Amino acid sequence: MTRFNAAPKWSSSLRLQTSDPTERSVATPPDSAAPSRVADHLIDVVQRLSFALNMEEIVNIVRTAARQLTGADGASFVLRDGNFCFYVDEDAIAPLWKGQRFPLEMCISGWVMNTGESVTIPNVFLDPRIPVEAYRPTFVRSMAMVPIQPPIRTQSPVGAIGSYWATTHRPTSEQLRILQALADSTAVAMENVRIHQELEERLRQRTEELEAANTALRNEAVLRKQMEAKVVRLSLTDELTGLNNRRGFLLQAEQLLKLVHRVHTQGWIIYIDLDGLKQVNRTLGHDAGDQLIVSAAKVLRESFRDSDVIGRIGGDEFVVFATGPSTPALEIQERITQNIEHRNRCFPNDPPLTMSIGVIRCEPHSLNSLDDMIHQADAAMYIEKRRKRERLRNSLE
Repeated sequence: MTRFNAAPKWSSSLRLQTSDPTERSVATPPDSAAPSRVADHLIDVVQRLSFALNMEEIVNIVRTAARQLTGADGASFVLRDGNFCFYVDEDAIAPLWKGQRFPLEMCISGWVMNTGESVTIPNVFLDPRIPVEAYRPTFVRSMAMVPIQPPIRTQSPVGAIGSYWATTHRPTSEQLRILQALADSTAVAMENVRIHQELEERLRQRTEELEAANTALRNEAVLRKQMEAKVVRLSLTDELTGLNNRRGFLLQAEQLLKLVHRVHTQGWIIYIDLDGLKQVNRTLGHDAGDQLIVSAAKVLRESFRDSDVIGRIGGDEFVVFATGPSTPALEIQERITQNIEHRNRCFPNDPPLTMSIGVIRCEPHSLNSLDDMIHQADAAMYIEKRRKRERLRNSLE
């Protein structure tokens, strides 16, 4: 089992920026009348973090998102560096502590990392944990800070994210919850980067050993690298359609489900079964059947957003996890149906594409597991399939 290092290897890839702090992004306070916008923003941030390949990307995403999601005047990204807190980067209306190191026991971020607890401070000059002299030259009057806790909860926090306000302000529980959700997603992204860097380092060492042997072994190393990359890709991707396979879908959908519960938005599980695929395979051959599956995958991509999770989990079965607080099930089905009809008009000589669709809603407070909801959507799809058969039977009588 790989472990989450207490001090990630950010130093080789992370470089401090020297741009003017006035050029940083301006935070826009969240619209309290539209919490779904904050939820959508957080979902977008989580998606971007999931694709981050190094610590520099993570820091650039998080320092800006922390400020925007909380409507703060500034935000900082802090990492544990031995017995010190290293203020890696910031996004603020005026300079804070970027590039500086403070002993853990003398810094509020150190307190957060040592205790693993979040903190809100309405007035930084009245809290005994605050080193007042370090804050006096800054604009900061109020703050909230949360720990970046590794996915393995028995390990100590590896960093902290802080949001700061220029006026006396009591951060709300919603702001703290959003900030902690960002920190949790940051921890996962950092672990992914650590694993990625570890694998790269192992590959580099192995390549050096092979190069020391002979040219033939160098060629073998190149081939092995290609095969390993292909295995990783195939383990999460359906080769025919390029969609997630069952494993890839479940991994991403589980994370999205946690986010739905955390930010109190709604989700939708859509179960799709291709009608007549066996008949196409039997009469026209499996190549025609495969082409029909590819067409179905294209229709689903066109019917949903990039942030929605789509997977092919069986020969003729697909499942989608979509998020959104207001889209009714009927609208989802109509959108898919319209795209199916457009495809059939464009390819009149191909076997017609038809689908049976089951849709269920995932409420933010639901206790149903992802597996339970998939089974419910599957059952709803079969009800729709039986109705189609009955209508066809009645039309022939």
